[in-house]
Amino acid sequence: MGKASVAIYITVAVLVLFLVSHSPKKKGGHGEHHHNHRRLKLRSSFNLKPNRREPVPFDPLVADIERRREDKEWERKYFEDHHPEVVSHSQQASGGHSDSAPGHESQPEWEDFMDAEDYLNDEDKFNVTDRLIMLFPKIDVAPTDGFVTESELTDWNMQSSEKEIIHRTQREMDVHDRNKDGFVSFSEYEPPSWVRNADNDSFGYDMGWWKEEHFNASDADGDGLLNITEFNEWVHPADTKNPKLLMWLCKEEVRERDSDKDGKISFKEFFHGLFDTVRNYEEESHNSSHPHHDLPEGPAKQLFGQLDKDGDGYLSDAELLPIITKIHPTERYYAKQQADYIISQADSDKDGRLTLAEMIEHPYVFYSAIFDEDETDDEYGYHDEFR
Repeated sequence: MGKASVAIYITVAVLVLFLVSHSPKKKGGHGEHHHNHRRLKLRSSFNLKPNRREPVPFDPLVADIERRREDKEWERKYFEDHHPEVVSHSQQASGGHSDSAPGHESQPEWEDFMDAEDYLNDEDKFNVTDRLIMLFPKIDVAPTDGFVTESELTDWNMQSSEKEIIHRTQREMDVHDRNKDGFVSFSEYEPPSWVRNADNDSFGYDMGWWKEEHFNASDADGDGLLNITEFNEWVHPADTKNPKLLMWLCKEEVRERDSDKDGKISFKEFFHGLFDTVRNYEEESHNSSHPHHDLPEGPAKQLFGQLDKDGDGYLSDAELLPIITKIHPTERYYAKQQADYIISQADSDKDGRLTLAEMIEHPYVFYSAIFDEDETDDEYGYHDEFR
């Protein structure tokens, strides 16, 4: 960024801070301390299962704090899963109190995360206005014009998401790469405990998700080993560009949706499930209360006919390929959804883009992912899908 652009941002930031600091005080207004009004809190639950997406926070600093916290939780769960005999022995030795198990010996470190929450709520150390002023020029880059567009915000969300995904993938790969050669073979891979211990319908996946066919489809170069990129696509196949893996996803859809087990998808099987999924994707919204029998058959038949290239009245796995990314949305789809939501909440003049002033005027829209869920004030309400 040139010196002129830096000077412009500094001038705008000073002006915005002046206006904010001199605005009338009101309940929940910017004359009050927002952190006292709405306490920020680190998320208490973690998504440790592939393909069950949970957005990362808007602020990279908060994302880093949560990443460290998740690593500690992951280590504890990993130890409990792989050394149950030690955990059980420790529980028996302590009279059944699980807190004394090796996985819980890091309890003092959990107190560090309470300190982290205190840090997030100390305006002298972590001031959301200052953070937004600092982050704004990092987002406003294409072009640098003093406005954050949906595209720029989507790209920003994608950067955070990709960093989070590769971090988790590397952590998983380090566990399964038993000979530490930088690759994972199928014989080295051990499905997670929630797969091994679950029935076939749990989480919407069955054991086929972890079988060798999936592994081979992820092995883009066909050498029998997964490098970090291939392993990442093995656990996050929706974002792949690998044609073998995309076709495997199509085969999985046929297998899961094929209720009469004839190896293909009839219109009835397509209409009750897949069409609703595709339509929800295209509308970028989901209405889970919308009953399947109320869905219009006309558009469904039209789409079915477009996909049924051979005209036999059924959809094969190959014929699902044009809609597979709508059935399994990519990270960019979710990044755009989050960007759209943020803009809808913070865009005061409704011009479809955000100024620094608008972002400062609605700071907690950007930090809603870490709101204390016990708060009830509606002024900075959050949506569960962004927690």
